[in-house]
Amino acid sequence: MKKTLIALAAVAATGAAFAQSSVTLYGVADLSLAKATGSSAQLSGNGTMNNGSSRLGVRGVEDLGGGLKAAFNFEQAINAETGATDVAVTRDPVTGAVTNVTNTTFQRAANISLMGGFGTVKLGRTLTPSFHGVAAWELTGTANYSVVASQFSFAGAGARNNSEISYTTPSMGGLTATLGTVLKADNAGNAKYDLNVIYRTGPVAAALSYNKVDNAVRNVALGAAYNFGAFKVAGSFQDPAGNGKGFTVGGSTNVGPVALTLDIARDTHFKDTNVLVEGKYALSKRTTAYAALLRDGKGKTATSANNFGLGVRHNF
Repeated sequence: MKKTLIALAAVAATGAAFAQSSVTLYGVADLSLAKATGSSAQLSGNGTMNNGSSRLGVRGVEDLGGGLKAAFNFEQAINAETGATDVAVTRDPVTGAVTNVTNTTFQRAANISLMGGFGTVKLGRTLTPSFHGVAAWELTGTANYSVVASQFSFAGAGARNNSEISYTTPSMGGLTATLGTVLKADNAGNAKYDLNVIYRTGPVAAALSYNKVDNAVRNVALGAAYNFGAFKVAGSFQDPAGNGKGFTVGGSTNVGPVALTLDIARDTHFKDTNVLVEGKYALSKRTTAYAALLRDGKGKTATSANNFGLGVRHNF
């Protein structure tokens, strides 16, 4: 009888431990029919004229007690057009030039976090603080065809860091800050620093993004958005490394069931203007049909180009 009670207690304790943990499988499926100047229409997976890139991920959280939690996230890119896993691109930490292309399994995310009342510490491959700063106010939800991204990237840098060590503060009246770094031994001998300061309260969202690699020029973006209810406006000042700098301005509104966005990004040095018109129709809470027209202006390249996409995105 005593052994039975001990066994039941052990099972109960195990059940309690499992009850304090959660693991979630999630993902995105996105495909579009895309047409660009000088090319025929084609089906597109994870291209410029997709709303987002298809992916499959798993994340989990464990309650460690005393207000402390541990979390993990692994996320893999999938091309829904072919079923293949997507590639990861490595860039030179100073020049930004592509140095290697590999078929990494979890190229979108591979990290572990500890969080509590002190904030969050995250280690591994993850979206950069600069990316989260831009995402706080950008109108399309950082769609693949975002003119903010196509003109200025995300504060002049890529969206993800390998080997990142970051700390995010708790929210202080809507104000948070994230400081991330990649040690020089993990970044070809040049340490990288990446940070944001984000303020969200009511209809206002504003953020500063900053990043710098040793022996390179810093990148800065400062943007804000205001939701008036019937419509939303956003704008930013962009000063990436190099000669280019400029601004973005745009707005979103609903016309019946359709959400419309007009967004403009202007590089004042190269006299290059990118324009986006986007329409989205929610088929359900998880599935959206979209159409987008992206005008890539003449500036950095010799010719301008029009890009059109018509697609469906499903979140699960």
